Amino acid sequence: MITRKSKREIVQMQKAADLLVLTHKEIAKMIKPGITTMEIEQFVGDFLKKHGATPEQKGYQGYKYATCASINDEICHGFPRHEPLKDGDIVTIDMVVNLNGGLADSAWTYAVGEVDEQGKRLMEVTKTALYKGIEQARHGNRLGDIGHAIQTYAEKEGFSVVRDFTGHGIGPTIHESPYVPHYGEKGKGLRLKEGMTITIEPMLNEGDWKSKMDANGWTARTVDKGRSAQYEHTIVITKGDPIILTEQDREIPTLDK
Repeated sequence: MITRKSKREIVQMQKAADLLVLTHKEIAKMIKPGITTMEIEQFVGDFLKKHGATPEQKGYQGYKYATCASINDEICHGFPRHEPLKDGDIVTIDMVVNLNGGLADSAWTYAVGEVDEQGKRLMEVTKTALYKGIEQARHGNRLGDIGHAIQTYAEKEGFSVVRDFTGHGIGPTIHESPYVPHYGEKGKGLRLKEGMTITIEPMLNEGDWKSKMDANGWTARTVDKGRSAQYEHTIVITKGDPIILTEQDREIPTLDK
């Protein structure tokens, strides 16, 4: 079922998004060779608790962690672990914050130390692809317009777009309709309407777009060991420009706790 949110619901989602942005900004300060993704996991759990929030994905369909931490060829849903990150790694931290019932979801790929030029370019193109998709996310457009904008840009730049995982509706639960592919045809698919809240979260690979699943049943990685990057925002569809709830380049209100 697709829900369109009230102003009150969007305000609550924005509060959750503000906390999520602050969490990512703290993680950015932590990322360096030698830190473990389990240390980041522990920080996130403590930070959200301190501010009266909970990690929505912890316990979701049996998932055990507050974060997903996907390194290099892992596309998504990597488990936090105790092995230190190495110079030259790229790591995606993905999380969903629940603050008093308002949800926000955002993933960000971080460079660990000095990443090679191709890795930097993968990250830059993936982030730009996200915003190309967001530009199309407005009342009256269709889901295919989002996917087409992402796919055509990414493939022009020499990267492939993962098909096995998509964006999604969000709120009041973590994954709702509609699903938002990051590839597709312009003018095709569900029509977007004002008040819908969705995530756009392209995953781009250096090589083939196909994925394979680890034995843990959660972690997806590239079939050819090429690296993968992901950036994700939670947005609100309006009749004008979409509202990016999880935008990082803005002033965040001071939190009470």
